[in-house]
Amino acid sequence: MNNSMINPSVVDLKKKTGDRYSLVVITSKRARQIIAGDKPLVDIDSNKALTIAINELDQDKVNFNLVNEGIK
Repeated sequence: MNNSMINPSVVDLKKKTGDRYSLVVITSKRARQIIAGDKPLVDIDSNKALTIAINELDQDKVNFNLVNEGIK
């Protein structure tokens, strides 16, 4: 159970991406695509690209690959 007032919560989104850095990179890249003219993949009551991108990620509409490169 999540008591966050923000929906979707950062905790739930981190479960999908693995960490906060990946969450920021994925959503900001998608937001830039929306700003450049890509159609939103979800129907929400917002015209803010980042809000749309976050909701797309939450609803599993965004495809991404995580790369695990160890630090040497």
